[in-house]
Amino acid sequence: MQTEERITTELVREFVMAAHGNLEKVQELLAESPSLLHASYNWGGSDWESALGASAHVGRKDIALYLLEKGARMDIFAAAMLGELEVVQAILVAQPEALHASGPHGISLLQHARMGGEESKRVYDYLAVRS
Repeated sequence: MQTEERITTELVREFVMAAHGNLEKVQELLAESPSLLHASYNWGGSDWESALGASAHVGRKDIALYLLEKGARMDIFAAAMLGELEVVQAILVAQPEALHASGPHGISLLQHARMGGEESKRVYDYLAVRS
């Protein structure tokens, strides 16, 4: 029988904050508390953010890829930042309204693609034409 790991709101906040730019801290916290991988923090006003969401909107590919490797669930915002055009297209075919969805802090899908730099230029161009 697996015991349920208890994580505090402050630990989730620390993990999400680290995912904005500190890969080593993300690795350390995740090793100590694996349940953090799927946790989200509410910054207020229903502004929920996961570690993957944090890394995606600031363009930290290294952190996003690490989290995905550990089992985080890919979403359209991370896919856009990582340049995963086929994933973005598939989601938009299934859910066209996602084109105008906002990620954490109200950041647009197009801005997530912009943060991916040259590797996500095809995604950015694809989204820009449709926005």
